Amino acid sequence: MKKIMILGASRLQVPAIQEAKRRGLFVIAVDYDKNAEGFSVADKCIDISTIDCEGVYKAALENKPDYIITSTSDMPVRTVAYVREKLNMPLDISYTDSFCATNKAFMRQRFRECGIPIPRFNVIEEEDEFKTLYPTYGDRFIIKPADNAASRGVRLVDIDKGTDPLECYKFSFGRSRTGTVLIEEYMLGPEVSVESFTLNGITDVIAITDKIVTQPPFFVELGHTEQSQLSENIKRQIKDVVKRTLSAVGVINGPSHTELKITTEGPKVVETAARLGGDFITSKLVPLSTGIDMTVCSISLAVGEHVDLTRKYDRGSAIRFIPTTFGIIAGIDNIKNAKKMFGVTEIELYKKIGDRIGGTESSNDRIGHVIATGKDANQAAAICDAAMKTISVEIVSEQ
Repeated sequence: MKKIMILGASRLQVPAIQEAKRRGLFVIAVDYDKNAEGFSVADKCIDISTIDCEGVYKAALENKPDYIITSTSDMPVRTVAYVREKLNMPLDISYTDSFCATNKAFMRQRFRECGIPIPRFNVIEEEDEFKTLYPTYGDRFIIKPADNAASRGVRLVDIDKGTDPLECYKFSFGRSRTGTVLIEEYMLGPEVSVESFTLNGITDVIAITDKIVTQPPFFVELGHTEQSQLSENIKRQIKDVVKRTLSAVGVINGPSHTELKITTEGPKVVETAARLGGDFITSKLVPLSTGIDMTVCSISLAVGEHVDLTRKYDRGSAIRFIPTTFGIIAGIDNIKNAKKMFGVTEIELYKKIGDRIGGTESSNDRIGHVIATGKDANQAAAICDAAMKTISVEIVSEQ
């Protein structure tokens, strides 16, 4: 029996583990969390950090996997590239290029060199440097860690509304693994994510997804809808920018997830990732809207089988996340009624009654989600929104 090592075993990585097992592979799951949901599905579990390149390499030498991949996490992309190079396995992205796909500072610098449309930015490593630079960005700008994900540490500074720039800098700095922060211009316009698959350097854009995010100062994703309702002209521009972006990063093979803002100057790249999209976009929404299962495609690529990117149909799909406020969850009602609604395909809760919650500052703070499908994006979104209104979540203040 051939073995596959999958870096990451959280809820979002479970579909990849399940698909590998369906194919008869022996799955070795790696995650720092001993209680990771995927550990209950995998054949062997190793509780080490997925960003520990040497630790994962040592585990690979001991377990001798035939294949090693990651699923929906950013930083393990670097680890996979490192271990594959050390073991002389085929590369989807080189170890050197993997830094551009996992570190926003390296990414932005590469984009600037290659002429990719991006916002103005600066890489900041010292507080004094920040104090000198931020006045040149006007009254509104973004601060974010160079090396984090899931909206952790991202803040909008709005001086007109009394935001303290230094406080926001310290907030982002504290959520950076390396103490590196980006300051960038605040881009106005709709936001989309783009799911693509690259084979031998040629990229196929599979889905463009409209996004809903929380109001500033945080930017937590609360919903996604496919396919995008933007004009065909804008979507053509998006596809062109994404293909140039992935070429600039150095993606050779595999899935990718790119986020863009549609500004008055055209689409500009927020960031890209050389892995499957999270938030159930690639595992749930893309299959519902196109019939293409990118998780299946990723496993096929890893094991050297044919990757089928044929679109089976053109439908709509949507996901909405249940946000939080501050307090304790006292009740969650009407879930069964919402599940019975036409078009609803899944409702999942991440938290339970009695859990203490502290607002929606990152993706990890959301209470749960609703997924729906329809004949088109508008119908899928309407069904999702109706189900969300049906669900009742009672949150009480802490005494």
